[in-house]
Amino acid sequence: MAGDRGIGESSEAVSELPGASAGAASRTVFLSYASPDAETVNQVCRFLESHGVSCWMAPRNVKPGGAYADAIVRAINEASALVLVLSGAAMASEHVSREVERAASKHKPVVAFRVDGASLSAELEYFLSRSQWIDVPTLGMSAALVKLAEGVGQGWAAAQANPGLDGGGASGRASIRQAVGTATVAKRVVVAAIVVVLGVGGVLSVRFWPSKQGDAPGVAAISDKSIAVLPFVDMSEKKDQEYFSDGLSEELIDMLTKVKSLRVPARTSSFYFKGKQATVADIAKALGVAHVLEGSVRKSGNTLRITAQLIRADNGYHVWSETYDRQLDDVFKVQDEIAGAVVKVLKVSLLTEEAPRATPTTNTEAYTLYLQARGIALRAGQGDYKTAIGLLRRALELDPQFAAAWAELANDVVDEFNWNKLRPAADARAEADQAAAEAVKFDPDLPAGHLAKAKIFLWIDWNWDAAEAEFRRTLALDPRNADALRMNSYLAQALFQVDRQLLLARSAVDADPLNSWNYFAVGLAHLLNGKPTDAERSFRKALELNPTGAGLRGDLGLALVAQGNPAAGLAEIMQEGDGFFRQALRPYALEALGRKGEADAEMAVTEKQYGAQAPGLLGRWYECHGDVDRASVWLDRAYRQRDTVLLWTDPCRRKLSSDPRYKVFLREMNWSE
Repeated sequence: MAGDRGIGESSEAVSELPGASAGAASRTVFLSYASPDAETVNQVCRFLESHGVSCWMAPRNVKPGGAYADAIVRAINEASALVLVLSGAAMASEHVSREVERAASKHKPVVAFRVDGASLSAELEYFLSRSQWIDVPTLGMSAALVKLAEGVGQGWAAAQANPGLDGGGASGRASIRQAVGTATVAKRVVVAAIVVVLGVGGVLSVRFWPSKQGDAPGVAAISDKSIAVLPFVDMSEKKDQEYFSDGLSEELIDMLTKVKSLRVPARTSSFYFKGKQATVADIAKALGVAHVLEGSVRKSGNTLRITAQLIRADNGYHVWSETYDRQLDDVFKVQDEIAGAVVKVLKVSLLTEEAPRATPTTNTEAYTLYLQARGIALRAGQGDYKTAIGLLRRALELDPQFAAAWAELANDVVDEFNWNKLRPAADARAEADQAAAEAVKFDPDLPAGHLAKAKIFLWIDWNWDAAEAEFRRTLALDPRNADALRMNSYLAQALFQVDRQLLLARSAVDADPLNSWNYFAVGLAHLLNGKPTDAERSFRKALELNPTGAGLRGDLGLALVAQGNPAAGLAEIMQEGDGFFRQALRPYALEALGRKGEADAEMAVTEKQYGAQAPGLLGRWYECHGDVDRASVWLDRAYRQRDTVLLWTDPCRRKLSSDPRYKVFLREMNWSE
């Protein structure tokens, strides 16, 4: 369910936005831009024209055979304003400078729509000193588009969000009363929807997905006893050993995390910079560490060459480096030596604390299959789990006492079940439970084994007490396990422990500060605390870290709706890249806009397209609208299907509280009446 989202969406993303009516104000703006920003300009143009603001842009509006210069001059003269898509490329363009200069000479308003952080050139600074500025990196694209449309469209947002409120007299006051009443009802429904629908995306983030705003860890002094392990680079001839080099990095993270005196960011944050252009100093600053461990792996047959180097971030000094030429059978010894050297160099303990030993298996083929499976599962695609599970079964045939592989198998089985429900819950539970039990039997102190057991109790059994006990055991063994902290926050929500939910979610951010789904968890907690503005900041941070995360832009839209800004919320939802979330969330924003007929029609489409996939969402919708019979049918179906939407706090439960069917449902969910 992770869809790709480009900066330019399909035409569907603008055709249904509020304000795209014949009654919207009509005026023309000239779009000035550099060709590398064409995709952004197309998005800006689609958005404005869907709100009644005509755009003139080259080459689209230059007549075939016409002279470019003449057409541009005439268009600027006739335009009511010039919108400058401001970027590094635009500042380097002579054509853009001439267009801005021409508009200024004709006393045309110039609106700078800044899309990157490039410094303003002296020439443009002269012409833009009195211009309106809209900063996309600060606001986010959708909010910036709304602000732009408001600036050039004569207040379309207010008029369209509140039709009929511009009139005076009795009819105007009646419209106001009606709108306020509708908004009050809609807000209650939307807040309920937010809690329910956000959970659909949240459950898929239990492990995998990876503004200077939001609930980022506070700025604190960076301890010398802190280190980030970056993904080692695959230097093999065929570049086909990435799973092995990544696996080595992950093992080192796990080993160093067990050194209690050492702060080590989790995998998602350490791997965030993979393939990105970033300096060691930038990475260390983002992760809040004093040191960075990086290296490379060259694997040829059964021969390994592993290089590792420890770098002090503030001065770039190489504190330690080593090259190891070994056989594959010695990979665990190499891991031991690297981790031991790091601990020794950092002088983490003045007493006897040492790096733990790496002895997951004595069978190198089983270990290779395990690393391949982890690399595949981390992609979190529907087909990936099946492949990963097959590799793990083969690994366990070679080494039936491989605890880490058993734990990985249990985790993957639960995640596959949550993802696509292709197996009956009983079958998935049986395999996952056996695998988790084997993991704990062979290594009682393996955090992944206890985390797998917690996930079974949480996502399949809905046994809250047992899940909480296993989360506590996991965190006792690994206090900074970000996945356990985030999932434990979901359990706290299911138990209506909102304050504890926020505390756990923030702890997950601290442990894994570049994992988008930790910020999602914080945003969800803020919404339940009645703080949609704080939630918006967290969702924006999540979206900044993970622009293609399924549902994240829709989550942001719902937060805006909860703030009383349904027009901006709908704009965000319509830019959601995942089809399910775009369709499922749209009715809530439409209802908040007072467009109930459209909302009901869209929910009917959702029911037809996604009823089998998300029965809990439909049950909550009908529950919040007081349709007891339909709500009971869908909630029962969701319970039997183990739809995780049911785990999220239910603000509308009082509407069904007197119905005997609902009392049975509460008992099945292990909730009190």
